[in-house]
Amino acid sequence: MFKTEFLDIPALSHAGGSIRLPGSKSISNRVLLLAALSEGQTQVVDLLDSEDTQVMLQALRQLGCAIDMPTDGSLIIQGLGAQLSVRQANLFLGNAGTAMRPLTAALALLSAELGGQFTLSGVPRMHERPIGDLVDGLLTLGCPIRYLGQTGFPPLQVGTGEPTRLQLDAPIRVRGDVSSQFLTALLLALPLVSRRDTVIEVVGELISKPYIDITLNLLERFGVVVKRDGWSRFTIPAGSRYRSPGRIHVEGDASSASYFIALGAIAPPSPGQSGITIEGLGLASIQGDIRFVEAARQMGAQIRGEDNRLHITRGQWPLKAIDLDCNHIPDAAMTLAVMALYADGPCTLRNIASWRVKETDRIEAMAHECRQLGAQVESGPDWIRIHPLPMGQWRAAHIHTYDDHRVAMCFSLTAFNPDGVGVRILDPQCVAKTFPDYFEAFFACVSTDVAHIPVLCIDGPTASGKGTLASEVAQRLGYHLLDSGALYRLVGLAAERAGWSTEESDLRDPAQAQRLADMAQHLPVRFDGERIWLDGQEVSDALRTENAGMAASRVSAVPSVRQALMRLQLDMRRLPGLVADGRDMGTVVFPDAKLKVFLTASAEQRAQRRLKQLISKGISANIDDLLADLRARDARDTQRSAAPLKAAEDALTLDNSNLNIEASVNRVLDWWRRSALAPKAPPNASRSQV
Repeated sequence: MFKTEFLDIPALSHAGGSIRLPGSKSISNRVLLLAALSEGQTQVVDLLDSEDTQVMLQALRQLGCAIDMPTDGSLIIQGLGAQLSVRQANLFLGNAGTAMRPLTAALALLSAELGGQFTLSGVPRMHERPIGDLVDGLLTLGCPIRYLGQTGFPPLQVGTGEPTRLQLDAPIRVRGDVSSQFLTALLLALPLVSRRDTVIEVVGELISKPYIDITLNLLERFGVVVKRDGWSRFTIPAGSRYRSPGRIHVEGDASSASYFIALGAIAPPSPGQSGITIEGLGLASIQGDIRFVEAARQMGAQIRGEDNRLHITRGQWPLKAIDLDCNHIPDAAMTLAVMALYADGPCTLRNIASWRVKETDRIEAMAHECRQLGAQVESGPDWIRIHPLPMGQWRAAHIHTYDDHRVAMCFSLTAFNPDGVGVRILDPQCVAKTFPDYFEAFFACVSTDVAHIPVLCIDGPTASGKGTLASEVAQRLGYHLLDSGALYRLVGLAAERAGWSTEESDLRDPAQAQRLADMAQHLPVRFDGERIWLDGQEVSDALRTENAGMAASRVSAVPSVRQALMRLQLDMRRLPGLVADGRDMGTVVFPDAKLKVFLTASAEQRAQRRLKQLISKGISANIDDLLADLRARDARDTQRSAAPLKAAEDALTLDNSNLNIEASVNRVLDWWRRSALAPKAPPNASRSQV
């Protein structure tokens, strides 16, 4: 998962390949709660692993639910039945509405029935998401609930620790026009106390009906069949109780599928590919957001579906403008807002008032970020209209994500545009809420001209700290790392293990030089951050010895070895970008790099650093010898005929003699940030309570 402050996505050109979706968030958290409330043991397969499910699992464990994780990746949940094994707990539920709403209802009823007291809280945004209509319904049943902050919003305290008489004889009324999660919460909780037929009446128009379908479908899987009279009246039969189905599979997430359906509709297929294939989800899905397929088809996407697979290819282009009631696909409809940028006219999405009470005010967020890209946008209380962006009007933008996973994923698609401009996604790790590996999956499906893939070069003399700096910068940018010095060290180490000499006199032998070049061309190397493997064996520490460094310096002066390693280095330029460190990255290997840094420090300072490094590893060393070796290596590297050590003409010099690593990293990142346009301030969308 990308754990970076921002993620720069360069201009993209094609897409193709196969993607396996994570499990549905809507199904996952419902299944977890139902399994915990059931009698018996439930095996859950393909559960979504995300922030929302993690907070639900943590809450269930706090409530005394036994959860095991076998080696096959499934979960085994031992149900509590309609009982409370723990009578008091403080539950933190992050920003997971699918955990907060149903747990509030279940614990309120169980606390009243059995005697318990629980507090439920979350992140600040959760405390701005309305829950008053659900609480009002529970209060009419006799559940003791107290607001611990602003009335109508979490945090809450449910129960007093003593049993309270419930009043189940009259219908329970709940509004349906704010969030379907209120009705879902009651449907999930009421079977726990169903001594008689219990009726729920929906006041007003019920939004997001497909999510209620998911709830009813899963209730039936766990042994409770709810009688439905249209969408206004639901009856839980007397004597209902949850029984484990034994084993239950979680479908791939249909909302997450929308980004890859849109990707297939927007992007020309990659060479040799026929489009995008989505595994783990079919047209027969129980999730309402599968109907996003209908909307995408209306816009021109070509979509074929099987039982557990979808295949998408680009059809009509530009996409066809739509005017659509999106009440049936409230989450997936956000993706239509971005697809509208590629349409042949303005697109209007209607009946989306629920967007305003989600992780952020999504109408305001989507409008602002589309305008950042250059689009004309209009919006109202429950609608948004986006005008397409023609060639020549796309702007490179910094996309504010408002801690909203769907905003981040939607706008990744805008890297496909006719003007070849990239996009910066701020706080990309917010996708962890539902799709932690989204960007890895995205980059595995997309491609671009190699010249568009950004490269940041960090060159400099031995012991200047460029390896550590490059590794830190790569992690902060979410980019791949190329330690070119390690490649030469690997050649030297491989030669040593093969019994070959790397002494300068021996390297003058053409046959010996060619043997090393052949080895370098097929070097079985794998990088993982600062860890390096050679032929399946980790050699990170072995490469950091003085002998390995001296061998690398000698080997790197052999032209045939350098040529053999050049292709290997060039092939490491992969999406989303590369940080390359060495002595000639900016001058020879990547002369078109977006940013070049020449890192340096005095020989005395570098010798002192190397001495401390060796002493920390228990290796004895002499400062005078180290200083002499460094000066000799500097002379050899700057005077060699093949790519001598020097700063590129357009490099920025960073003398870190008096800087620690954090200061050096921040300096380089500041230079990188300035390489793109400055972001505009976001609207106060995250605080909306409309």
